[in-house]
Amino acid sequence: MKSYHISKHSSFYTIGLSYKKADAEVRGKFSLDTASLNKILVQARLQGIDGLLVTSTCNRTELHGFAMHPFQLIKLLCDNTLGTVEEFQEVAYVYKNKDAISHLFKVGTGLDSQILGDFEIISQLKQSFNRSKKHNLANHFIERLCNSIIQASKRIKNETEISSGTTSVSFASVQYILNNVPDVSEKNILLFGTGKIGRNTCENLIKHTKNSHITLINRTKDKAEKVAGKFNLVVKNYGDLQTEIRNSDILIVATGAQSPTISKDILHTKKPLLILDLSIPKNVSNDVLALENVTLVHLDHLSRITDETLKRRKQFIPQAEEIIFEVKEDFMKWLETRKFAPVIKALKNKLNTMKAEELDFQSKKQTDFDTKQADIVSDRIIQKITKQFANHLKETDIDADNSLELIQKVFQLEVDSK
Repeated sequence: MKSYHISKHSSFYTIGLSYKKADAEVRGKFSLDTASLNKILVQARLQGIDGLLVTSTCNRTELHGFAMHPFQLIKLLCDNTLGTVEEFQEVAYVYKNKDAISHLFKVGTGLDSQILGDFEIISQLKQSFNRSKKHNLANHFIERLCNSIIQASKRIKNETEISSGTTSVSFASVQYILNNVPDVSEKNILLFGTGKIGRNTCENLIKHTKNSHITLINRTKDKAEKVAGKFNLVVKNYGDLQTEIRNSDILIVATGAQSPTISKDILHTKKPLLILDLSIPKNVSNDVLALENVTLVHLDHLSRITDETLKRRKQFIPQAEEIIFEVKEDFMKWLETRKFAPVIKALKNKLNTMKAEELDFQSKKQTDFDTKQADIVSDRIIQKITKQFANHLKETDIDADNSLELIQKVFQLEVDSK
């Protein structure tokens, strides 16, 4: 692959899709596992991109980075997933510069989550940043932006009650079971997959259903044993999956597989079976619906379960938006300063060159010339002049780009854009 370097004229873009327009099927096509995430970062580096964040969760897949054109990022995503550009364009969004920054603030603080106030996204953002850093794709902009979003998220968590009450996908699934399954404490429950959602679901099940007939199965048995040990539950081998499903009333699937692990072929049960699929991509094939005794409920349906907790959370949105506005303003001010810092630095260098030439000329002309004193005085004057220019550029009612251009012209500056 031929590598090339993006010039300073590239823009910051967010390209992605989320639960708002893309259903679980489509989101599954664009979801990224660890290998694909790293592959995108490697390819981006070869293309000369110097700042990129890639996030892939059950609710969204997004790329935030610098490019000459957003299609460069769209292609990186489509080349590394099962989705096509056409499918992406049907459900996608593209944001540029300030809009992209605002979007990432909203996502990172839980205001754009499928369940309002879900702060799970912030740890995923931290993971994305650390991954980008390893690939040398976390430039100053990306680092400062992530830190600002983390700061806003902490403040929203501490200063508002937007995440009060228990609400998550795992809680919503347990709530569904409680509302739809009579005598739940007597039912046999099988949990297949003990990742984060599986563990949380398990905890909520025990807490709210008072059920001790819960069996765990995971491809890697020792992971299931760790979870089971905590709650004193039964663990079975992956090879026993079919048998255990036959004995179950409720099957909860929370695996991280890229294709369905549960299909009609392995369901040999005659009694009613409720299946909850908490995975993206879907891990339960739709063909199970052909069986009369099977009820299938997917993550997207569970996320629509709104309760009093969510209604209560909505009243804290304005307060959260105010905090985001404050932190974002600080970031934008820093960004403006970064924009004109190279020009101010070049101006300072130019004035220092003039000073050196003038001091050299005067020291040759005057025998009793006090070089030391003249050096102190001229340094103070240079400091005052550059400060005056910097303050002017910080003014909100001026066109900073035109001012920067004029300063460069007047002083004939050679600016290092790095």
